Amino acid sequence: MDKAEGAAQAGQPAGTRWGAVLAIVGAGVVASLQVGKVIIAAPLLRRDLGLDLASIGTLTAVFSILGVLGGIAAGGVIARYGARRMLLWGLAATALGTAAGALAPGYGALLASRVVEGLGFLLITVAGPAALQRLVLPSSRDLAFALWSCYMPTGMAVAMLASQAFGDWHAYWWCAGAAVLVALACVAALAPANPGGAGLSWAGLRRDTADTLGAAGPLLLAASFTLYSLMFFALFTFLPVLLMDKLGLPLATAGLYTAAATAANIIGNLGAGVLLSRGWRRSTLIACASAAMGVVALLIFRSVLPAMPTFLLCVLFSAVGGLIPATLLGTAPLVAPRPALTASAVGLVMMGSNLGQVIGPVTVGGVIDRYGWAQAALIVAGAALGGVFVAWRLRRLNGARL
Repeated sequence: MDKAEGAAQAGQPAGTRWGAVLAIVGAGVVASLQVGKVIIAAPLLRRDLGLDLASIGTLTAVFSILGVLGGIAAGGVIARYGARRMLLWGLAATALGTAAGALAPGYGALLASRVVEGLGFLLITVAGPAALQRLVLPSSRDLAFALWSCYMPTGMAVAMLASQAFGDWHAYWWCAGAAVLVALACVAALAPANPGGAGLSWAGLRRDTADTLGAAGPLLLAASFTLYSLMFFALFTFLPVLLMDKLGLPLATAGLYTAAATAANIIGNLGAGVLLSRGWRRSTLIACASAAMGVVALLIFRSVLPAMPTFLLCVLFSAVGGLIPATLLGTAPLVAPRPALTASAVGLVMMGSNLGQVIGPVTVGGVIDRYGWAQAALIVAGAALGGVFVAWRLRRLNGARL
């Protein structure tokens, strides 16, 4: 028996299909583009639709709320109908929602379109890792998942940079939708079909949910992602404001600086794949990155250094923080209660990510308004300590070398 036959019998591909991997990563990038487009188009939405900041915040928060509520359920659906199929459906829903948003006559219709986009985003971000798991050899897993974890900072950075070319948000929406259709065509052409599981049933979903929530590994990964997202979005939600206050930058320039700092997160994501492939423990990367983010956040929020060094600290915060999501997403398949629950485990981890995105900006924004930037640093530092503790608990898990 040759290696290809052995791999096929073991449920593994004969070789890593890098074309399909890149197509799936591209799907994640265009999905996160839909998150970033609202953030950077906020001034245009306020001008044309007369929206206040609370309304714009709701347009952005829809994605995170759906992720918190439906992460595990999405994993169960994906496990039964197949990751590739649900990835394609997610892209189709995102394209439909984006087109509906571009045609929306008012806020209500735009919000409804964001719900459709959010459902597509949920399917894409949970189905993507599950699809990758079937396309890569174990020796390539960490690198493939490191590439996948770049989808959020890449999409956000592209959204901020692309916004410079648009003076009308409708045109921005149409172009973002076109990007989704390109990604859909690439996934359809390059990603092989994979079989689904048993038929969908409420009893099966309840059993899968109970098994996933009853396993320590996925819960710890979800907790770690919550703390990371809290720290990251606590800073980057308000980074343009910080840059305008500290550096005196105009809004457009602050957006470019924020895009550069966000893109630095890609360095950490890719670095995690390299370090893991060289034998670094996953818990060590999470603990070190969490501690570094906490220390750097104290320096940033407390304005210890002049303006430009403070911005460079933001870049460092983003780059070091990128070690965490790549490590967590690459670890999720290893700690799933059973292989069939990989998508559910990823869904739980993504629930943690979305929960942090909701908690971080709201909590830190309230503290900044009431007590100032310096006190907000304590929240981020506390989350960093929590991240170190969760990493210690991960190390104590039996089974995979964590």
